[in-house]
Amino acid sequence: MNIVTNSRENGARTVDMRLEVVVIPVSDVDRAKTFYSSLGWRLDADFPVGDTFRVVQFTPPGSPSSIHFGTGITSAVPGSAQGLYLVVSDIEAARADLIGRGADVSELFHRAGPGQPAVSGRDPEGRSYGSYATFSDPDGNGWILQEITARLPGRVEADATFTSPTELATALRRAAAAHGEHEKRSGGLHDVNWPDWYAEYMVAEQTGKRLPV
Repeated sequence: MNIVTNSRENGARTVDMRLEVVVIPVSDVDRAKTFYSSLGWRLDADFPVGDTFRVVQFTPPGSPSSIHFGTGITSAVPGSAQGLYLVVSDIEAARADLIGRGADVSELFHRAGPGQPAVSGRDPEGRSYGSYATFSDPDGNGWILQEITARLPGRVEADATFTSPTELATALRRAAAAHGEHEKRSGGLHDVNWPDWYAEYMVAEQTGKRLPV
């Protein structure tokens, strides 16, 4: 097994620890399996061992982490998992998709800042981290959709990554719009180096650095 290490502040090195699975408690495994299948999540495993143990794993589209539920894997009360975040690049599209698959999703809401009260509707300024919606599985385990289009400084340590074609396309559209303004400020001349400009913009956006103008 290869152990990958990352450099940190003051020269210290730590072993990478990637969150792989979150266990959610359910009362009816087959009902939960039907629900998460209906959302379009990928079924990775369904391993029963007699009548006392069964583990089911699903992975949301584009997610590096998965969920487990089943029999004999947790003593938590069914429905007690709350505040499970699903990050999306377009919250309106994500909400519409979930509703189309039968999920009961709340109306969109936003917050002016951390700890601020919820206000109805999508963030009027389209700010990253500001717009939300919620839904629950049949047991009441609570999920939160959060729209993130640009990471906070320091939140991303590696190069920019995109986990789905939709996320990449959305980022390209933002870069295209910003580049259009860049060309206007440059006298309307066509920028033959636009791929380099797009790349710089998209990496800066994902890693929380100053955006090019």
